[in-house]
Amino acid sequence: MRIHSVVEVHDPYFQQKRNARGTEYLRKPNSDDIVKLLQVGEARGFPRMLGSIDCMHWRCKNCPTTWKGMFTGHCHEPTLILKVVVSYNLWIWHAFFGLPGSHNDINVLERSHVFSEITRGKGPSVNYSINGHDYNLGYYLADGIYPPWATFVKAITLPMNRKTKYFTTAQESFRKDVERAFGVLQARFAIVRGPARFYDCATLKKIMLACIIMHNMIVEDERELHPQPDIC
Repeated sequence: MRIHSVVEVHDPYFQQKRNARGTEYLRKPNSDDIVKLLQVGEARGFPRMLGSIDCMHWRCKNCPTTWKGMFTGHCHEPTLILKVVVSYNLWIWHAFFGLPGSHNDINVLERSHVFSEITRGKGPSVNYSINGHDYNLGYYLADGIYPPWATFVKAITLPMNRKTKYFTTAQESFRKDVERAFGVLQARFAIVRGPARFYDCATLKKIMLACIIMHNMIVEDERELHPQPDIC
């Protein structure tokens, strides 16, 4: 029998450093970050864009038999869902992890806290006008399953002319930021690339969040090595 154990370190200094890392590298974008994200979005042809949003499934190899029905969705095997918001440089600004794989993107969206501040009227103020309509919220690039909210910009399902085809091509291209982030996260950390071997959801959440923190640390460290979009 293989026994997995998790060692908790009770050193106050270690816990303080761990909490500090989580506060820095799992934080929400501040005002300076939002200004930068809006500038980059405008330079890429999507003014007032804050990033891309999507979900990833992590397969649970040791999911208890009694839970398999609840954790099995369209992947036809038990999984846990990770929802993230990613910017142009693959920095993960929002991470919500732990729901069973039987949920879809809409169900996860209703339970995550990505729009919790907006619903309380505390979200970042972003004012712009499109086709004669005024908006005061930034938006995210998303795929077709997401609801038709003002905070989501999706590709046109059946583009019929050059304008709509160009828009759809650009939207699908820049929305790949989140897909690239998932690929980079799995390439860097084999523990999330392969199936999860723990069965305790709390342990799996610690593993996933730790990998996201280290991923953002690497993005920050390698920022100067990769060209960034030109900002006028």
